[in-house]
Amino acid sequence: MRESAGVRRERIVGVVRARGEVRVSDLAAELDVSVVTLRRDVEELAREGRVRRGHGVVRSLDPAGGKETAPLTAGDAVGLIVPEHHSYLFEAVRGARDVLEAAGVRMAMHIAGHVPGAERAMARQALERGARGLLIAPRWRTADSPALDEEWLAGLTVPAVLMERRPAPGSPLHAMDSVRSDHWYGAHLALEHLIGLGHRRIVLAARDDSPTARTLRAAFAEIAEARPEVEDWTVVLSSRGAAPVPPAEGTGGSAPLVDLGTVLRERRATAAVLHADVDALMLVQQLQDAGVKVPEECSVVAYDDVVAALGSTPLTAVSPPKEEIGRAAAELLLRRLDRVRGAAPEAVRRLELLPELKVRGSAIPAK
Repeated sequence: MRESAGVRRERIVGVVRARGEVRVSDLAAELDVSVVTLRRDVEELAREGRVRRGHGVVRSLDPAGGKETAPLTAGDAVGLIVPEHHSYLFEAVRGARDVLEAAGVRMAMHIAGHVPGAERAMARQALERGARGLLIAPRWRTADSPALDEEWLAGLTVPAVLMERRPAPGSPLHAMDSVRSDHWYGAHLALEHLIGLGHRRIVLAARDDSPTARTLRAAFAEIAEARPEVEDWTVVLSSRGAAPVPPAEGTGGSAPLVDLGTVLRERRATAAVLHADVDALMLVQQLQDAGVKVPEECSVVAYDDVVAALGSTPLTAVSPPKEEIGRAAAELLLRRLDRVRGAAPEAVRRLELLPELKVRGSAIPAK
């Protein structure tokens, strides 16, 4: 049985109050009515002084100094969107969950597949189910990926915080709240540790399919080039599968890791920084199978510290503050959601948290 116009209009008011602004076409689809019917409802509600009409949108009557919402109540939900098969970010999820549960807010987790537009579809689904705000960690597998998400992320009608992502300066997302690790500092920690142990020829074997990987590769090159102690350095891909565009089916989808032993011999390197942890453990095993002893013949520092401590040789690792990223992002989102109506807009926050080095003995003084 189709709901009455009065009930439908109350739902419209509730949605608009929660989200601040909604597209008429989106709201019509959500309520399963025609755009013409929805526009008539909006016109009537505007005459009653309950909503504001805009060009193709309907807005809350609250002051437009940011994405304001009604005060949080017990049982309200926040959507959290992360890419599938990403154990690094799942640690951030734990931190966010702890903060949200302590505040009486339910966390609704959405896993985005590795296909274009997956995060946008998950965000739409979260909002349709009543999410009051969003925590989002887009996959951004290639350097061009952020540009594809700029329009819809910038147009969200609820408060949102990016996790472990930093939009390009001057992009439409530059003024979006974000929390991430300072991966430049992480690269600095790894190199400083190895240089302090007397290593002068160092290899970075890293992934190249995420913002973290790209930042780490660029930072390593910048720092190594600037340090006069470093006689030689190089950056290689940890495996073909770690590239921005994975190998096509039938061409070796489970591509082997780089032959690190050969790279070490050619460069006469005595140390390596390996990103990420799973690749690091596999590369260390590869070296050992080839007769290269770790750390006696090659000192190793891993990056991510998700499973670095679990190998037969526990690896010294740069450990980004993964759970703290989630906590800080959730706290920032709650701050936005709890903002007093009519209060002056708060400045956008772009937080960076510093990684730390966990020393476990896989790096020793150079001989």
